[in-house]
Amino acid sequence: MFLILAAMKLTSLSLTNYKNIEASSFIFDERINCFVGKNGIGKSNVLDAIYHLCFGKGYFNPSAVQNIQFGKDFFLLEGQFTRDERDEKIICSLKKGHKKTIKRNGKAYDRMADHIGLLPLVIISPADRDLIVEGSSTRRKFIDGVMGQTDKAYLTDLLQYNKAIVQRNALLKYFVANQTFENETLEIYNEKIIGLGTRIFKKRTAFLTTFIPIVKKHYHSISRSEENIDIIYQSDLHTIDFQTLLEQNLPKDRAAQFTTAGPHKEDLAFTIHGQAIKKFGSQGQQKSFLIALKLAQFDFIKKEAGVPPIVLLDDVFDKLDQERVSLIMQLVESNHFGQLFLSDTHPERTLAALKTTQLSHKLFELS
Repeated sequence: MFLILAAMKLTSLSLTNYKNIEASSFIFDERINCFVGKNGIGKSNVLDAIYHLCFGKGYFNPSAVQNIQFGKDFFLLEGQFTRDERDEKIICSLKKGHKKTIKRNGKAYDRMADHIGLLPLVIISPADRDLIVEGSSTRRKFIDGVMGQTDKAYLTDLLQYNKAIVQRNALLKYFVANQTFENETLEIYNEKIIGLGTRIFKKRTAFLTTFIPIVKKHYHSISRSEENIDIIYQSDLHTIDFQTLLEQNLPKDRAAQFTTAGPHKEDLAFTIHGQAIKKFGSQGQQKSFLIALKLAQFDFIKKEAGVPPIVLLDDVFDKLDQERVSLIMQLVESNHFGQLFLSDTHPERTLAALKTTQLSHKLFELS
């Protein structure tokens, strides 16, 4: 008999008019839950619904209204969670023409951000490759997502900073449209974003100091090599204070009509042997790097939140080689994870993977 280590789990889920699912309900196992079936049947949509309940938005399509099933005018998600032996009933709903609402135990949140961190979650998906191949905003969103689940103050600063940047950009556009410039007015916004942005930079620096060694440890374990991988935090604020940076970039900002430098423009460089892993890393090295990132995310959140996050594995058996799948299953077997949800197109492959573990599980065949 295995000890249930997870202090948090999802016990049941109900979906109505969510994407291609008209109505479905599930009762889950405490450890491993598998959704199997052909492509396009809705496996990933069930995982996305779980993500939606934890974060207040979808993972694969954050546009709320597009998650409503075609021809319907609303969607409704209901999840029954437990965390630290407390029941948490979360309901997320959206009706066309109305604002999306999230309720915790019958009470609606005033701010969506207040929900973040209650139900920590990590997803591993083929879409993770975007972290390597897409632009800087994808990588910023990743670290902000890790930090935001465990640091409410950071999340609040980030939301206020982004709002202030939008306002400053609107002011820069106004100046050009009206052929005017008021430095005193601009300074009001500068003062706000300098304070917020400096705190964001310092917290990102502290986070990455802890996070990067965890990524390296997992990469070496996965790849079984001593390849030199690294994550380099690219920020102007390493060498200059934010006020001076804004002053130096003012001519460029006025010409571009937006704020061209600051924490909202920072990036992470993923490297192997000092070269960009996007260009010089093999497919296997890139996959190992991405899994290492996600395992580090799991470890960091588990330590900071005090509970193992729920883990979603979307179609990873189809995208990873057997060696990496075996590694993940070894982590499952060793009780490294808490509750696990996965999707796969091949039931026999999933069953074969489950045979490597003695943990309890449920298989849901979607059709």
